[in-house]
Amino acid sequence: MSIKKVLRIIRNLVLFFFISTILAVVLYRFVPVYVTPLMVIRSTQQIFKGEKPVWHHTWVPFDKISPHLPMAVIASEDNRFATHNGFDFIEIKKALKENETRKRKRGASTISQQTAKNVFLWPQSSWMRKGFEVYFTWLIELCWSKERIIEVYLNSIEMGKGIYGAEAAAKYKFKTTAAKLTAGQCALIAATLPNPIRFDSAHPSSYILHRQSQILRLMKLVPKFPPVEKKDAKKQKEKKKTEKKKKK
Repeated sequence: MSIKKVLRIIRNLVLFFFISTILAVVLYRFVPVYVTPLMVIRSTQQIFKGEKPVWHHTWVPFDKISPHLPMAVIASEDNRFATHNGFDFIEIKKALKENETRKRKRGASTISQQTAKNVFLWPQSSWMRKGFEVYFTWLIELCWSKERIIEVYLNSIEMGKGIYGAEAAAKYKFKTTAAKLTAGQCALIAATLPNPIRFDSAHPSSYILHRQSQILRLMKLVPKFPPVEKKDAKKQKEKKKTEKKKKK
């Protein structure tokens, strides 16, 4: 095979990667994310273990999720979510400094980075995945609103064994709906997110209860999300649409 042919194949593969990934990100700006790589990977792992695959997931729009839940995950995971561009360089610097002396390294992934990983990539950490994560994080920050990012995050994140997203967590952990989750329940869910397989929000350990109280306190300190101005503007827009329909 000639060098020209090899270069042409490489060029076509690179073009295909960029075009397909950009189209996927643009599509997911409008279309619900019903399946993620993690859901498929977890189900495959269960089959190989001889277990029956468990997969609970129901997409719900952002306005059908308790307003306490975005506040809880922002307070717990990424308190600069509303203002950063996908990467929290303050936390990255802190993590790098702390990791010089820590045995167990701590990360500084933002909600945007976690969303990019959950929707487009695989869970195992590596430099290659990190590189793709940076690329997809940049893309979703460019193409999606912050509300859309957290809507996808809250609908796709693993919240227990075979449980993905707010609606499934509400149903199988607290026998309610995502819209009716209390502040305390949302704080419990957020407290388990670092390891939702090990920690159970429905049966919290003393450690998770301690984390819950910390998160509830932080929820009062972080800025409201979505910002109040945005909420008011959205209500005004909807009111105008309703009035126009009535006139017709």
